[in-house]
Amino acid sequence: MVTKLIGIQHKTSYRYRRSVGLGAHRLMLRPRESQDLRLVGFDLTTEPEATLTWAQDVYGNAVATATFAAPTTGLVIDCRTEIELSASAWPVFDIAAAAISFPFRYPDDAWTDLGPLSACQYPDPAARLAAWAQGFVAGHPTDTLSLLKDLNAGVSAQISYEIREDEGTQSPLRTLERGMGSCRDFAVLFAEAVRSLGFGARIVSGYLHNPDQALVGSQGNGSTHAWAEVYVPGAGWITFDPTNLAVGGANLIPVAVARDIHQAMPVTGSFTGPGQDYDAMTVDVRVSELSGENKY
Repeated sequence: MVTKLIGIQHKTSYRYRRSVGLGAHRLMLRPRESQDLRLVGFDLTTEPEATLTWAQDVYGNAVATATFAAPTTGLVIDCRTEIELSASAWPVFDIAAAAISFPFRYPDDAWTDLGPLSACQYPDPAARLAAWAQGFVAGHPTDTLSLLKDLNAGVSAQISYEIREDEGTQSPLRTLERGMGSCRDFAVLFAEAVRSLGFGARIVSGYLHNPDQALVGSQGNGSTHAWAEVYVPGAGWITFDPTNLAVGGANLIPVAVARDIHQAMPVTGSFTGPGQDYDAMTVDVRVSELSGENKY
């Protein structure tokens, strides 16, 4: 198992045309630790200085709330992180015997706890999305992991990747209609498709480490990214990155998991004043492998 030391700098800057009051800002920037990811260092600062309070949301994500005392003409949120990532590029999943073939039935406790994670989140009145997902079911029964891999690959095969700067996420039906989408659109489409088949799924937001720049979804060595996880008994939460046809967490650094992608936004907040006082926002994300000499 290869362990990589990775540094992340995530800097978000806001400019205002005149002095404004800042409302509380909700920051989801701290990676989720696991057996594959260890947090080595984490430093979160703001200019102007804020009072930070920390809590965990309903999914166990670390959430910082930043409150500000005085008006300002700008806001900079600068987060610097070091992690050790040891996720395998070729993971083996120990799926429970009862779930190896699809369709299967979740144990009662798992079904209860999955709750809304197994329910479709977007209207599909003509069952178009459900029919699209059913098109990947090779037979009854069929191999569960093969089905999920085929659907993961099918998103990338049928939807062209685009860098979309506008806010928000397309509905799954809109993504199918356009045949184009960003990584967050790919993730939402995949999650909603597997939910239509009866799986529990959640959206993940975080970072993509792309050292050789061979992966889709980043500019340079890394960027923010979105993907999905599917719950399969025995194996637990299995990572699927439909943007890159990938399975498993290699090169993926999760920060937040949620039922809906809007619950996992890295930075959300408000200001007091007319809308025209807002000038611009810029986001600069850098993800790179570190050595002893170039630690953040």
